[in-house]
Amino acid sequence: MVKDISFSNKQLIWLIWPLLLEQIFSLAVGLADSIMVAQVGDAAVSGVSLVDSISVLMIYIFSAMAAGGAAVCGMYIGKADNKNANSACRHLLLLLLVLSMTVTGLLYIFRDPIVTTLFGKIDTDVMSATTSYYTIVMASIPAVAIYNGGAAAFRSMEKTNITLIVSSIMNVINVAGNALLIFGFGFGVEGVAIPTLVSRWVAAFLIIGLLFKKKYSLNLCSLRSFRYNKWILKNIVSIGLPGGIENGMFQLGKIVLFSYISTMGTASITANAIGGTLANLNVIPGMAVNLAMTTVVSQCVGAQNYPQAKYYYKKLVIWTYVMTAVWVTLNLVLLPFILSIYNVSPDASALAFKVQMMHGINTILLWVPAFMTPNFLKSTGDATYTMIISMLSMWIGRVGGAYLLGSVFGLGVIGVWCAHTIVDWIIRGVFFNIRYFRGTWMKKGLKYLQ
Repeated sequence: MVKDISFSNKQLIWLIWPLLLEQIFSLAVGLADSIMVAQVGDAAVSGVSLVDSISVLMIYIFSAMAAGGAAVCGMYIGKADNKNANSACRHLLLLLLVLSMTVTGLLYIFRDPIVTTLFGKIDTDVMSATTSYYTIVMASIPAVAIYNGGAAAFRSMEKTNITLIVSSIMNVINVAGNALLIFGFGFGVEGVAIPTLVSRWVAAFLIIGLLFKKKYSLNLCSLRSFRYNKWILKNIVSIGLPGGIENGMFQLGKIVLFSYISTMGTASITANAIGGTLANLNVIPGMAVNLAMTTVVSQCVGAQNYPQAKYYYKKLVIWTYVMTAVWVTLNLVLLPFILSIYNVSPDASALAFKVQMMHGINTILLWVPAFMTPNFLKSTGDATYTMIISMLSMWIGRVGGAYLLGSVFGLGVIGVWCAHTIVDWIIRGVFFNIRYFRGTWMKKGLKYLQ
């Protein structure tokens, strides 16, 4: 039975703005962290960056799994089936807990082989910093998974203000802890690792504690009534697992490209690092809207109201284009000032300027069809298709294109970013929008409601 799912403009704004602030705050904290880490020394910077490549991979995977759970919860909410929505929430959190504990155990058991295989032969002081940071921070992986699961539940309930508050507390603890331990007590790399560990576990306990309140439609009250449901778990895995694999491959591709760029010289490495940071800044509006869209679209699919799913998708696409154009234009206007803060060599600054201009312009033009459309498809349950196309586009368009443009055509790091923001994004946009207009995703949505 088709039901009406209505979101007023005011409701959409109240759903999006906390997510937007959360994204901005998280990025600002990341920049503050990097500045404080730099005060510890080059070895600490290298050690933290190396381990964070693994940590970010885990975050990407578990956030994708959580998004899959959010889509399933949203479908049941749209169907007005609160019992199964609650069951889906509990299955998601249990799944994330078991998987994250298993992965964390493996990360500790195989710590030395992982470090030596991934990072090769590195200096003794860097290895010492890497090992110390790894040993402490990897204990936070279960907390990351649990927090993402809880945040996904609150987004499904349209309570994005809750995730903003908890995320803000986590980030404040992290920054304040870094400042205290590094500048106050003179800690080394441990002064960066301990606040990260503590802040993530505080956030995990807070978000789970809030889910024990009966006032929320999705909650963990009366856990004794929990019953294993193979169908619900299968739905969560069938959406979340492809997303996790997709995000994992995406991060792996970034590591491969980083290794490739490292052969191009210091100026290129520096420009790529700056470009990566500023690129995250450019896509903040789109990332925030994508999180909100999962809530909106999954509820429409749960109600079997596909015209409304398409209506809200189109509306959010227009909003994202406008927000991104304004936001990125502001970033590009401020670009000379931003680059002056980094105080890098003229060659690196010139390359970084070109990279950021390219990424900014293409973000305005190409990011929405390349990244919003697949998020819409995943929100309807069409996750396997998006995984396959994303992986093919990554390895053929982005990695293969980077080698072709960077080496064969001699464009260096500029060629790498051309492959990233033009070749890869166009491939993604074309294939995902063909899928959208064919309407195959409607059949996928029906499958999860049976």
